[in-house]
Amino acid sequence: MKKTGRCVSLTLKVSNSKWRADKLSSLGSSIFQEVAGWKNEAAAAGIDIMDLGIGSPDRGPTIEIRRALSEAVLKEDGYSYPSSEGGLAFRRKASDWMRYRFGVEVDPETEMLMLMGSQDGLAHLALAVCDPGDLAIVPDPGYPIYSGALAIAGVTPWPLPLKAANGFLPDLGAIPEDVLERASFILLNFPGNPVSVRADEAFFEKLVALARKWNLLVVHDLAYSEMGFDGYRPISILQVPGARETAVEFHSFSKSFNMAGCRIGFLAGNSEAVGALRSLKGNIDYGVFEPVQEAAIAALEQAMGSDAGEGVGPLYERRRDAFIGALRDEGWDVPKPAATMFVWAPLPGRAAAAGFDSRRFARELLLETGVAVIPGDAFGAEGRGFVRIALVQEADRLAEAARRIGRFLRAKGLAE
Repeated sequence: MKKTGRCVSLTLKVSNSKWRADKLSSLGSSIFQEVAGWKNEAAAAGIDIMDLGIGSPDRGPTIEIRRALSEAVLKEDGYSYPSSEGGLAFRRKASDWMRYRFGVEVDPETEMLMLMGSQDGLAHLALAVCDPGDLAIVPDPGYPIYSGALAIAGVTPWPLPLKAANGFLPDLGAIPEDVLERASFILLNFPGNPVSVRADEAFFEKLVALARKWNLLVVHDLAYSEMGFDGYRPISILQVPGARETAVEFHSFSKSFNMAGCRIGFLAGNSEAVGALRSLKGNIDYGVFEPVQEAAIAALEQAMGSDAGEGVGPLYERRRDAFIGALRDEGWDVPKPAATMFVWAPLPGRAAAAGFDSRRFARELLLETGVAVIPGDAFGAEGRGFVRIALVQEADRLAEAARRIGRFLRAKGLAE
């Protein structure tokens, strides 16, 4: 600033700076924001919105879990900074549950880490175990944070195709050796999101053998461990002998116990990888509110007790059966998912000939009927030609959604 008599002249600096990192454009698909915009557009037109897009449980946790939370928040000593690794009482209880549920022994002090929801760990793991320029193998289609986390960490993703022709199981033998040589970890999700494919112990044994051969960390996202159908109970990769030497596994309370808003989960398995994430989180956060940890302990105790009830699996199985049956009655024959809270639905056979891709189908369905679903390409290139539908409404609302979809299909000439 230069003063001249009583007048002041200002020299303004013209800046070419930008205040948004380029890597944010690689975080994932913007389709979720687009769908939110479509919902606003439909709501403004007076359409009743039936949101089957986001996989947020529509029920709350049991009264016992809520009571434990409500009692804990009244304790005056529960408001200090919590430990970022989680209280030892929580980690011990989570280890007890792993033993009860899967027959797996996990050291609560070295092989267990509490998380602010499993997405917290999924978002930060690559920062903890990789260096910029490393490579990681992720499923396609897959949950968007899998690739988004790599963008933040400067890690190159190698998409592993999950194809209908192979039952959506990855072909491990098709991964090129140069990719296996370079990769720091391989991330998989059984049962999955968006696909509900299930893996047996034989598949996990092959995966662990591959990882040990190529010195790969296996990252298994088991967020839907309690959502198996038709007698199927999802298994832990840590059940495989030797897996703890090369694998870690994410668990979530969001889907298993209807505690999505509580933001709590954990990572279990290989002590080196768990320790790396513990070190990172010890520098960037203070962990989960202690009353939420107490509620999570109550959830695990109930799951292991005589009052466990039926859990969330049978509820979603009933919803699945009602919805898939109603869709078939309306002219859309969609495969039954074997697990999870999602239906991974291929577009009706006439859709492509009528000019419908996943995005156009989802947009017009929402704007004309109020039923929100997610276009499959939000989850990767292999998701083109599919939509993901979340079973997050009661059976009567799902039946109504099927009727609306049926009217849409008939109006567009897509009913089979």
